[in-house]
Amino acid sequence: QSLGWAFVSAALTEACFWLCADIHVECKSKSVTVTWKVSEEMATNPARLFLGNCLPTEFTPAARGRGRTQKKLIYENHLTFRPLPKPNPASFTYSVVCSYQRPEWLHTFLKPTRILEGQGRLIFHMGLLNDDLSGPAVSNIVSLGSFINIWAAVEQQVHQPLILYLEECVATTTQNMSPESLIYPIISNKGCLVDGKFGSSRFLPRYHSSSVFLRLQAFTFAQEQEVYIHCKLVVWDPKNPNEGKKACNYNKERKLWELLDDPSRSDLCSCCDYECGGRMKRGVDSAQSVVLGPLIITANSTRNDQVVLGPA
Repeated sequence: QSLGWAFVSAALTEACFWLCADIHVECKSKSVTVTWKVSEEMATNPARLFLGNCLPTEFTPAARGRGRTQKKLIYENHLTFRPLPKPNPASFTYSVVCSYQRPEWLHTFLKPTRILEGQGRLIFHMGLLNDDLSGPAVSNIVSLGSFINIWAAVEQQVHQPLILYLEECVATTTQNMSPESLIYPIISNKGCLVDGKFGSSRFLPRYHSSSVFLRLQAFTFAQEQEVYIHCKLVVWDPKNPNEGKKACNYNKERKLWELLDDPSRSDLCSCCDYECGGRMKRGVDSAQSVVLGPLIITANSTRNDQVVLGPA
């Protein structure tokens, strides 16, 4: 007898009683493994199974939600089966929650980079992470072709839910922009990671809408000189992405742009090779400029390391 589909929220419905029994969640220190023995109906269309916005190609997706207490980080995501693209609702949802002790480095690393006062208090953070994204970078020396891991986040103090975008980023040889500054474009056209079209740079899956990870491949630019990364951070309504508010990676194999947060809506990135517009929505858009550095890009890694923990 067919159970039919039920919409599952916090309450455990009869449908969830049968379906959830086949879901196993294992919380690891740096990942979450979700094993789900799906029904025959779901198995015929695996591309419509999601953990947050992640497809079931890997079983180490980042969590969509994050809570924070004095001693714990609480990550929450939702395993869903969505037969039809958004905005159609999911026919099945299962909450995945993992709780961890807060890493000690987070206490000193999460110092405000910029504070924006307005409708609700927004505190912006930006910094460099180490190779495995487990803590701050210990050096500002990067060898050509290696990766620069950039993390940005916004803390929301009494504010509606927001999503953070890196709208524009450029590398320059000066801490303050001037007509004489050498400029290397990284992100342009309102969220298009143009550097990824020629290298291996890309946005990584989010663990929360209020943060973003950029894995930037060190480029041939001003080698052996101090390099600063200038970024414009923008917060926006997470339910209303558009051509002007987005994060887009370039897929070299498919030779097209893909939307980080919802690949089924990658048409919003089709403007990346032209000029992107975007509708405005009053009372939501807030932006802040941040400078990160200095970095030194070298052809080898034999130089003595210099400590770097955050923005300029």
